[in-house]
Amino acid sequence: MLRFSVLGALQIRTDAGPADVSGGLQRTLVQTLLVSEGRPVSGESLAEEMWGETVPDNQANALQAHVSRLRRRLRALEPDRPASRVTMHPAGYQLCVEEGELDAAEFVRAVRQAESASARDAARTARLLGESLAMWRGPAFGGTPGGPLCQLAGARYEEYRMRAMELRFDAELRLGHHAAILAELAETHSHHPLRERFCEQLMIALYCSGRQVDALDVFRRMSRHLDDELGIQPSPSLRKVETAILSHDPALIGAPRIPTPLQPV
Repeated sequence: MLRFSVLGALQIRTDAGPADVSGGLQRTLVQTLLVSEGRPVSGESLAEEMWGETVPDNQANALQAHVSRLRRRLRALEPDRPASRVTMHPAGYQLCVEEGELDAAEFVRAVRQAESASARDAARTARLLGESLAMWRGPAFGGTPGGPLCQLAGARYEEYRMRAMELRFDAELRLGHHAAILAELAETHSHHPLRERFCEQLMIALYCSGRQVDALDVFRRMSRHLDDELGIQPSPSLRKVETAILSHDPALIGAPRIPTPLQPV
């Protein structure tokens, strides 16, 4: 069994440890086949990912050579596998990845599970998402996603990462861990200053930790930032948190808002 990781620089692992995939074009080929999630990828799309606007004149032969090289490399890592992982179909090339072998697919599955379970079992949700977020070793594809298919996939995985962080913070707030996550929430908000949900959660954590003045100061700074950067006012949800803090709404403690689940892509 191989394990493929794209939540960070591309990595392939065997039971014996990591296995190298040498060459930028080979790495791009593997990444593109992985993000298709088992669907064939056309030769034209693969060529665009690998070479961009500098596609070689013998594109089909060059691509076939890289695919053959990848087949040999994967075969060497799994000598007992009965069939090649990379197959060719009328629609293009396909990389067989089984359940549990791709970290990004496992991560997305965990986030979707948490979206449906978070309101019922905060402790399980916090634990599940904490473990899942630990799968990230850096930006998807190591911050070099290549062409449009991988760029789109990278943005999608990053959005799931943001949602996982939101859901985990919500679960921790439900569990009453307001003070314990304050520093992490403040750092997360500073790294994503325009994402209002992190601001809401930081305000709630501060208020529930007895720091109402600081919570309201976060709202004022966020309002100025939204106005300066985007020319917009705080959302109704963010204003609602401010109002709840000003009125000492008891619903703030243990009842954070649940975001709308992401729609499958």
